[in-house]
Amino acid sequence: MPSIDLGLAIVLLLILGAEFVNGWTDAPNAIATVISTRALPPYAAVLMASALNLAGVFSGTAVAKTIGTGIVEPSAIDLTTVGGAMVGIIFWSTLAARWGLPTSESHALVAGLAGGGLAAAGPGVLLWSGWQKILIGLALSSFLGFFGGVLVVTCITWLCRGVRPGRVKTTFRYLQILSSAFMAFSHGSNDGQKFMGAFTLALVLGHALPVFQIPTWVILACAATMGVGTMIGGWKIIRTLGYRITKLQTYQGFAAETAAATTIELASRFGIPLSTTHTISTSIMGVGAVRRFSAVRWGVTGEIISAWILTFPICGAISWLTVTVARWLF
Repeated sequence: MPSIDLGLAIVLLLILGAEFVNGWTDAPNAIATVISTRALPPYAAVLMASALNLAGVFSGTAVAKTIGTGIVEPSAIDLTTVGGAMVGIIFWSTLAARWGLPTSESHALVAGLAGGGLAAAGPGVLLWSGWQKILIGLALSSFLGFFGGVLVVTCITWLCRGVRPGRVKTTFRYLQILSSAFMAFSHGSNDGQKFMGAFTLALVLGHALPVFQIPTWVILACAATMGVGTMIGGWKIIRTLGYRITKLQTYQGFAAETAAATTIELASRFGIPLSTTHTISTSIMGVGAVRRFSAVRWGVTGEIISAWILTFPICGAISWLTVTVARWLF
């Protein structure tokens, strides 16, 4: 492990704090539907999500490299930029979780890096190559999540026509455990990698690493921190995703998780950071809308979408302010 001075240590602790919040608030992404359909009891679902999140983090580093080297120009920023981004994530995500609103740590992270980068070096610090991937991820999470849910639940309904409802419910109760595990793994493969990228970027900026190459101990530290956060879980967010958007049966929960996890895994393999929160939420909306449009509580979804929209300006502004004040003081 490289030598770490006080300033770098503070920034690394902030990154781990944001990773903890990521596990705490994003745990519902993988387990909300499996709890709401009673396919698994809550604490068993949380333990499963913790283990599969951990496994997913070890599945690749493409997303981490996009976050660490593709959002802002590393040579134009310093440690205060990364630290300011983490302050924005921790503040906003914790506040939203108290209201039971699922937010995107992915968008909070890139908005924070952008805000801090703008404060440090101006608009030229932003890298279009990375932001292209962010925009692609936004499209995938919104549209492929929704229509993927529509497609999967429609196929299930057609395949199970004529089958007794009780048998369908029992069969998909077991299948939903598998889809929830897949969702947890995909969350780790995308969201877990993002903070690995920020952590490694901080090590490079703090001259503790010569080049951007993710050490194994960084993967372990980030994965363990996210796992602990996941074990605590955001129960208010679980209620929002699992119960308030629409009422789900086991086959619908399976459809939403399968569509969302497949979308996330596809993005992860191409190094595209996307919001797991957006993806599972839109998949749930799509699944509910197939039954009937009014089955989705659109007022609740409006609250969720408002939180998504506010994430970019709020996290960017907090990061910009934090970096501006820190540079003025120090």
